[in-house]
Amino acid sequence: MRKTNVAEAEQRAEAWVFSVDMGLGHQRAVYPFRSIAHDGIQPVGADPQEAKLWRNLRRGYEFLSRIRNVPLVGKPLFGVLDTFQNIPPFYPFRNMANPSPQVKLIDRLIDRGMGAGMIEAIRAEPFPLLTSYPVPALAADKAGYPRIYCIVCDAEISRAWVAVEPRKSRINYLAPCGRAVMRLRSYGVPDDRIYLTGFPMPGEATGGPDLDVLKHDMAHRLNRLDPENRFWPLHERNVQHFLGARVCRAARSAPSDPVAITFAVGGAGAQKEIGRTVLESLRSLIADGSVTLNLVAGVRPEVRDYFEEARKEILPNADGVSVLFREEKSEYFHAFAELLRATDVLWTKPSELSFMSGLGIPIIMAPTIGSQEEYNRRWLLEIQAGIPQEDPRFTHQWLMDLRNEGRLAEAAWDGFLKARKYGTFKTIEVIETGTMRRETDPLRR
Repeated sequence: MRKTNVAEAEQRAEAWVFSVDMGLGHQRAVYPFRSIAHDGIQPVGADPQEAKLWRNLRRGYEFLSRIRNVPLVGKPLFGVLDTFQNIPPFYPFRNMANPSPQVKLIDRLIDRGMGAGMIEAIRAEPFPLLTSYPVPALAADKAGYPRIYCIVCDAEISRAWVAVEPRKSRINYLAPCGRAVMRLRSYGVPDDRIYLTGFPMPGEATGGPDLDVLKHDMAHRLNRLDPENRFWPLHERNVQHFLGARVCRAARSAPSDPVAITFAVGGAGAQKEIGRTVLESLRSLIADGSVTLNLVAGVRPEVRDYFEEARKEILPNADGVSVLFREEKSEYFHAFAELLRATDVLWTKPSELSFMSGLGIPIIMAPTIGSQEEYNRRWLLEIQAGIPQEDPRFTHQWLMDLRNEGRLAEAAWDGFLKARKYGTFKTIEVIETGTMRRETDPLRR
């Protein structure tokens, strides 16, 4: 098979790209494809009646996400949401192709018009459809649309992602990891409609197909994460093989910069209190210049105000604390991708951001919210790229111990080698050619 030139494919490929405003994860997944999006990335539910339905679903999701920690009522109410997105145990092996109640509910919503506006738009110009949420893909499939590609945003997913009759469906799935592939098979999706692409990475953080930006940033990150020289004596030859000897020498001889920790809340603004506690704990290390802290508020002004208030109260005169907020989601995704380049440790709940471990960033895992995040957590532990958070009040002790022992550098390297980082390029390859070359080189996976 002829090897695809990914840069050329990006210029040739064109697709309808649709996102759904149901948390930042699904929109983050399509952000890297704005260059191939016909008429730009489109929102599902532009029609006023359909938009109202989507808006009510989103508000319910965000409310239940935020209320989870409220005493007495929080967990029972959140259980209502989690039941809908519940992922059954994978073992023992069994046939899970029969439609679940969630699948039947989505099918009824589609019959009531969910996704109808999108279908009307894409039929006028039949480019391939790329989406990162199951409902648009299922709606297009039910309408008989021929080329549908659905990005899977978690390590394991519920039966709700797959059509009532999986073998008759036209949906092609773009899976971020092997666990997602196994789930799709168990739900009855044929192998020829499953592509193990990896999660789409932002181009700002990878560079071109040779991953020049990522290699540079990775070498410097490993240097900052190994102040006691615990990691490099064990892995130097391996690191030089994958990153290049010249890049590694430049990183090893660079000045010792402060270690940069990024704390990111979820799209619904959950867990912002952890960020404040981390700031309080790291106060002295930030003040003396050995640590910097980035607090990511996303697109939520109330979270931005909360973080700004905390910064002014705890460290009013320090330069080592920043708050990332943007009103527009596209601007936020760009700013966050740039921030990832300078991030040494990413602290977040195990959402779709778990796959950023492929950029060589160790993940400190905040408590999970929902079934899919529990499976993302298991996947991070499996590839040794994620570390469960200890008590945030003592971050200055346990996180610095992990750094000094070389454990954070180990987690960064494990994620870099084991998690896929070529998802954007592979997705474009599939859309352009209808197939995908299987890679064995860890840098092209």
